[in-house]
Amino acid sequence: MTKTPRHGFTGPSRPSGLTRRGFLARSGLIGCSLAASPLLTPVSFAAAPWDSRLVVIILRGGMDAIDVVQPYGDPAYAGLRSSLRGGPQNGGLDLDGYFSLHPGLAPLMPLWRAEQLGFIHAVSTPYRDKRSHFDGQDLLEAGTPGLHQRRDGWLNRLLQITPGVEARTAFAIGQGEMKLLQGAAPVSDWSPDAEMALSPQAERLAGLMMEQDPLFHAALAEALDLADSAPMDADGAGSAEATGSMGQAKARSRPHQRIASYAAQQLRGDSRIAAFSINGWDTHNRQTGALTRALGRLSDTILTLYRDLGPGIWDKTAVVAMTEFGRTVRENGTSGTDHGTGGAMVLAGGAIRGGRVHGLWPGLEEAALFDRRDLMPTGDVRAHMGWIMRGMIGTDAQQIADVVFPGVELGADPGVLRR
Repeated sequence: MTKTPRHGFTGPSRPSGLTRRGFLARSGLIGCSLAASPLLTPVSFAAAPWDSRLVVIILRGGMDAIDVVQPYGDPAYAGLRSSLRGGPQNGGLDLDGYFSLHPGLAPLMPLWRAEQLGFIHAVSTPYRDKRSHFDGQDLLEAGTPGLHQRRDGWLNRLLQITPGVEARTAFAIGQGEMKLLQGAAPVSDWSPDAEMALSPQAERLAGLMMEQDPLFHAALAEALDLADSAPMDADGAGSAEATGSMGQAKARSRPHQRIASYAAQQLRGDSRIAAFSINGWDTHNRQTGALTRALGRLSDTILTLYRDLGPGIWDKTAVVAMTEFGRTVRENGTSGTDHGTGGAMVLAGGAIRGGRVHGLWPGLEEAALFDRRDLMPTGDVRAHMGWIMRGMIGTDAQQIADVVFPGVELGADPGVLRR
């Protein structure tokens, strides 16, 4: 396990009698970067003034929302997918008579039945008509209407306008940078001492280099996914059967589970926000196996949070997973799907109004598709996230539209949180 200090991170050992606040104050006196922060007022050393917990997970690679939350009730659905066709008759887990859930998320069904798991379908960022993972993720984490408009991330801007935050209020967890937490506000970083061959940042760079060559790009995605899944497949862990019920879920020493366990540990204390990423969602070919493994990692992560947070903290937690874009509604010739537009957000936690698929479903008839090939976005990821911030933290709506997500139109409250 490694800990990377940033903006006054307080390590596990400190001189006897020196409190964390005292340590931070002394660090400011000796000129650490915190001293330059306008948040370093006496009030900034107080605990975060809200009690809810927010976990943001970036699903890097472009998750196929139509295969995860399968619209089997849509008349056009069956004609668009052949080997990737879902629905209860093909192993999907019926959710509401119209949508079914990919079996890779079967371990989460108890949360669905407890109305602590939900989805928002047909959403996207403002990133349209282009299909670069690198740019799509950059825009997703910047939270801006266009590319290269801000160097900081939207979660950090939330902290900048929220009084009473300190370095441990928010954690960027895992290997590689999390742009959504980069910026002027103090945050802490932590990374597991994992044996990962490539960090998410390195994977993104490799993907960018090969993005113009579909053959090599698909080969890279497949190699990374196989490398990541090999230990899990070897011992049978990660499958729905092996994972078992929530009550039987046990921590395993996989990187995503260690990350989730560490996040839960911090969120049980002073921290209120944690952000990290899960890779492996780029499924140009042989999507069935790759997506099942990726969903297994997501399922394990959510269940680890559920178990390690405990019921008292879980009840006031919102876990929000989002991806840079969706994928084509039509299956391609290699049993996969290509980069698309409309996707979905995955929600979990006791603060979530779950047990339902939120959002406005646009339909899959060709005339209803975006550019006649992608799921039409009917909602903005940023607007949904803005309403979650407002409900969880009490952030002013005008500040969300002016600062956190510049120019976003929040619209009406979509009601994804319990009241």
